[in-house]
Amino acid sequence: MEIGLIADTHNLVRPEALDALAGVKRIVHAGDVCSPEILEQLRTIAPVDVIRGNCDYGEWAEPIPLSDTFELGGVLLHAVHDVETLEIDPRAAGVHVVLSGHTHEPAELTRDGVLYVNPGSAGPRRFRLPVSLAVMSVRNGRPRIRFVSLL
Repeated sequence: MEIGLIADTHNLVRPEALDALAGVKRIVHAGDVCSPEILEQLRTIAPVDVIRGNCDYGEWAEPIPLSDTFELGGVLLHAVHDVETLEIDPRAAGVHVVLSGHTHEPAELTRDGVLYVNPGSAGPRRFRLPVSLAVMSVRNGRPRIRFVSLL
């Protein structure tokens, strides 16, 4: 199973992002969507789970949770926009993957047996940071991350 991990679109879905997500079974957006039209575009590819980022406000964003946990292909994924605001102990909660955004910088690290992933920003370029997203492949209950450069 392949799951698209995307964050910080800031009201922009690049054609390269849509191409990179083609064929995934699910998409998880880690916040800073900035408009509901972005989610509509992503839903043309696969079902979308989303959490709210610090730039998501207004009536459309109010029902979106600040964090959420999803079971995807036998992997428990917890999404929060800014990992610094993480309010759970992922290991104690049985979470395998923590997905975050906010920094616009792609990153992957394992700490205490939990995989932390930031797919980077798929929206407008910020400073000299890359424009990217990630695809998580789940095989036999094990997640593997592949980053996709969009520029």
